[in-house]
Amino acid sequence: MAKDKEVKSNGFKKYIVLLWIGVSLPVLFIASIFIYIVFFAELPSLQELENPKSNLASEIISSDQKSLGRYYIENRTNIRFESLSPYLVNGLVATEDARFYTHSGVDLRALARSIKGVIVGNDNAGGGSTLTQQLAKMLFPREKISKPQVVLRKLKEWVIAIRLERNYTKDEIIAMYLNKFDFVNNAVGIKSAAHIYFNTSPDSLKIEQAAMLVGMAKNPALFNPHNPRRVDTTLQRRNVVLGQMMKYKYITKQAFDSLKKLPMKLNFQSDDHNQGSATYFREYLRDYLKEYFKTNKKPDGTSYDLYKDGLKIYTTLDSRMQIYAEQAVTEWIGGDLQPKFFKHWKNVKNAPFYRMTQKEIDNLMTSSMKRSERYRILKKAGKSMEEIIANFNTPTEMTIFKWTGEVDTIMTPMDSMRYYKHFIQTGFMSMDPHTGFIKAWVGGINYKHFKYDHVRQGKRQVGSTFKPFVYTLAMQEGWSPCYQVPNIPVTFDLPEGGTWSPHNSDGKYGGMLTLKKGLALSINTVTAYVMKQFGAQAVVDLARKMGITSHMDAVPSICLGTPDISVYEMVGANSTFANQGVWTEPVFITHIEDRNGNVIAEFTPKRVEALSEETAYMTVNLMKGVVQGGTGVRLSYRFGLKNPIAGKTGTTQNNSDGWFMGITPDLVSGVWVGCEDRSVHFRTTSQGQGAEMALPIWAMYMKKVYADKKLKISQGDFEKPENFDNIKVEFDCTKYDKFDEEEEHIEFGDDE
Repeated sequence: MAKDKEVKSNGFKKYIVLLWIGVSLPVLFIASIFIYIVFFAELPSLQELENPKSNLASEIISSDQKSLGRYYIENRTNIRFESLSPYLVNGLVATEDARFYTHSGVDLRALARSIKGVIVGNDNAGGGSTLTQQLAKMLFPREKISKPQVVLRKLKEWVIAIRLERNYTKDEIIAMYLNKFDFVNNAVGIKSAAHIYFNTSPDSLKIEQAAMLVGMAKNPALFNPHNPRRVDTTLQRRNVVLGQMMKYKYITKQAFDSLKKLPMKLNFQSDDHNQGSATYFREYLRDYLKEYFKTNKKPDGTSYDLYKDGLKIYTTLDSRMQIYAEQAVTEWIGGDLQPKFFKHWKNVKNAPFYRMTQKEIDNLMTSSMKRSERYRILKKAGKSMEEIIANFNTPTEMTIFKWTGEVDTIMTPMDSMRYYKHFIQTGFMSMDPHTGFIKAWVGGINYKHFKYDHVRQGKRQVGSTFKPFVYTLAMQEGWSPCYQVPNIPVTFDLPEGGTWSPHNSDGKYGGMLTLKKGLALSINTVTAYVMKQFGAQAVVDLARKMGITSHMDAVPSICLGTPDISVYEMVGANSTFANQGVWTEPVFITHIEDRNGNVIAEFTPKRVEALSEETAYMTVNLMKGVVQGGTGVRLSYRFGLKNPIAGKTGTTQNNSDGWFMGITPDLVSGVWVGCEDRSVHFRTTSQGQGAEMALPIWAMYMKKVYADKKLKISQGDFEKPENFDNIKVEFDCTKYDKFDEEEEHIEFGDDE
């Protein structure tokens, strides 16, 4: 009897369900038609469907077609269906909408199954929304509305889905869906998701990778593979997708059994602006483009939006060379120079400040405090100076930088500032001297903790790296590298009265020296002698023609490199020597495209014939002496670089700044190394000179560049000007000077 009652009860339930479906579906259909007619004006137009309001990330692309980063509100870049892996498409259809290719936007059969599941309490009945309906919901998100309004909104989404199906192909709808979906962790759209989670492109996803991304479509926050607490859940969801692909014959059972055993393997690439490659460059580029778009607008007169318009910014940077530059900085400063610096100052009173009184140190720290972001925020909040000082001296939780990795600790903000004073910074830039294309840009040691860019933003005293400009004047006036000048003190009359005489750091004078040896050993008296023949203004005028725009006073001390100049300017100027005397403006963008691939801007470098080919060639040969037997000789015996290289080291007073400019036929690169404050530095020139602080970064970078044969950077000699052999010029000065090719030479210059 009980069994008969149960059978009758089940039969009655089925009858009620069928009756409900039979009544509700026609009602819903009529309601949909009613909504379509009555509320047509509230539905998106065809134009809105074809161009829905969307935020497309602007992408930074390297010269070798790699993505360097994006500017975005939504980190999304649209791609076409043809660029999708078939695993993605098959997995999505199998899991989310098995009858996708047969319905017209609304799947009544699936809807009925879903309603039945709700009535009988079956959680595995599946949802009723098609992929097209889900796309409609993403394109036109629901606002926070009441339940009756939700029903109305749902009906509108049905209509939108039908209109989408009428105006787009099934392939286009799938592409739109995957382009719009938010995969969390700043991965909006399938292109970002493939890059961020697996460092690949959507067409190269493996089947298990595609299945994981498809699995996220159900609930990306729940199935977040980057959340350590969600790894197992995400893995189970991935296997559900693989199971659905097997169920609908996209893969075999044998393939499923093998794939479900695979572990979750991510290659997570953060698109955080503080991380990744070329961070300093990306920030400088952002500021540059903001200014550029203020005056370069769209055809309709409106401004381009870097965060929403989906621009493609094609840069000159080479992603491989950028990585080599960053690796060289990390290996030298992080692995060698910084540990030496910490050891150098260990247990020294007032470290790391050199020969400063306590009052001077306090003034410097106060000045640093006032430049900090914390100070700006507190000041804006209306805090008094007493409250701000108390805040800076209150212990607080913070994450600090170490070369071995970030460390969570507790210290006062003032102590953290003093801690950071110990860190050695750098600026490095590398460019093609013929095209002006910048290939690598490293503005500092860690962008997250040290925002200041030492390539373009920073300017420091250049020391002896300025001396080649003085010698170029002599070459221009017909002097030769082997021309001999007296190594004696030179006195200049100063405009304000009195005299000035630079002296050599070793205190040695006497005899005759060739220009080649004078530059190679960075001897001050030789440089001063040359400049006295032509005047300080002539040096300034020449430097201007070679792209130096920073302030320069035409005073005698300029011959020792007293001006503050950026790495960007110095590399550009030295490129003139490798480019047959033509200064080519360093550039970092080739062109910009809009979201549709239309070129909206093109960039070409300025060019100035600053020197004759012959003058440039002779100066290059002068600068070869620096590497052959001067302050840059360690490039050969320590780093094994035997190919033709012209260069110049630089060390400023008190060893505050170390420089090296390196010139090869295809690549000119410059390095500055020093601390944030000029009062922080090594106490000995043997450790603080440019040949020790900066030159190794250049050497390590070039060794990596030369090892990568795909870059095709020449190790040959500099091109000789036509008919140059008809000019009688001596380059081999050994009969006048003796060079010890493996002797360590201390930088003699820069002592004022």
